[in-house]
Amino acid sequence: MVENVEKSSALFEQIERMVEWLACFGRTERDGVTRLLYSKHWQNAQQGIDEYMKGIGLHTYYDDVGNLFGRLPGTEENTKTILTGSHIDTVRDGGKYDGAYGIIAGIIALQYLFKYHGSPKKTIEVVSLCEEEGSRFPLTYWGSGNITGVKNLNDIKGVNDSEGISFVKAMNDAGFGQGDYCNPKRNDLECFIEMHIEQGIVLEKEAKTIGVVSHIVGQRRYTITVDGESNHAGTTPMALRKDAMYAAAEMIQTLIEKGKNTSTELVVTVGQISLEPNISNVIPGKAIFSLDIRHSEEEVLNVFCHEIFHELKLIAFKHQTSITIDNWMNEKPVKMCESLNALSEVILKKDHIPYKKMTSGAGHDSQLFGRALPTLLLFVPSQNGISHSPLEFTRTEDLEEGIRTLIKVLYELAY
Repeated sequence: MVENVEKSSALFEQIERMVEWLACFGRTERDGVTRLLYSKHWQNAQQGIDEYMKGIGLHTYYDDVGNLFGRLPGTEENTKTILTGSHIDTVRDGGKYDGAYGIIAGIIALQYLFKYHGSPKKTIEVVSLCEEEGSRFPLTYWGSGNITGVKNLNDIKGVNDSEGISFVKAMNDAGFGQGDYCNPKRNDLECFIEMHIEQGIVLEKEAKTIGVVSHIVGQRRYTITVDGESNHAGTTPMALRKDAMYAAAEMIQTLIEKGKNTSTELVVTVGQISLEPNISNVIPGKAIFSLDIRHSEEEVLNVFCHEIFHELKLIAFKHQTSITIDNWMNEKPVKMCESLNALSEVILKKDHIPYKKMTSGAGHDSQLFGRALPTLLLFVPSQNGISHSPLEFTRTEDLEEGIRTLIKVLYELAY
């Protein structure tokens, strides 16, 4: 085991410098980051990381959907590759740590290991995954999904962004999806390790430095469309209206109330809503809203969804409207690797680092990797639990502690 990875001003400064450097790609007026899949900011960020990894001696390459890898070759033949990293895309006006931290941590860890320990026995790669958030297109985990074989080009046919640009066109315009790079499906991976900010308040509240994730909750996302009838706001009697907004409002209230009464761990969120024609003196003829439902047990999700959608249909009927339910994301709860968690705990206990075994309420690329191969997900604290916001912040001391832990885990696995 690596006996000591010393705290140093050089490492501290490197972390701060890299966080700010990567945040420059897509920085917003509010000091947030918008880096949507295949956008110019996304392309510039991947190219910048590519050049940075080459500069520290890693062999870099892309796959055909735009995942970027930096490779530190192992000395032993016929061994599988250890993969670490996270996603490069962001939500709109998001923070500078979500996803980016896992990439930065992997790059710094490989640089440190090679500098002080030379070539590993097993190959280690750091990946900058092309997409995880679903911020531009209604599809998530495009990067990890292609690597694990869960997703492929058939999944994006007919998928467009809010401006009507097709997924295929955006990918092709960025130089991917045309067979110029290697097939993204991987069969040579031994395990995946992801460092991530918690995006919650638990670690900070309990004064823990590292979170060792046991499970990632299941997550289902829907687009709910309520169709009614547009009409004049002044001349249509209340009893004769087919008001899509009124129906949607009752549906949303029902969703939230039933979520609260079902389980303390169940979370239900309606985060987007749009109306047509969206005019102040016209009864809305169409209401479209998002629905996000999460829990760590698949059966709880199944029962809740079955019951709640029956209720929503009854509400639509009562208001003389119709409802369409589009389930565009259905991620099952996933258990992380017990042996990798145990290895992390040994390291953390030896170093007297306060840690917590916990469940992740947010989805992560580890959710897809965890179905296919041994996966480790480690958290560092988020100040005030804020994420997906320009206010997202993690102390550099905590980022550094996470990277030192990653270095030691990788050493044990690869050296």
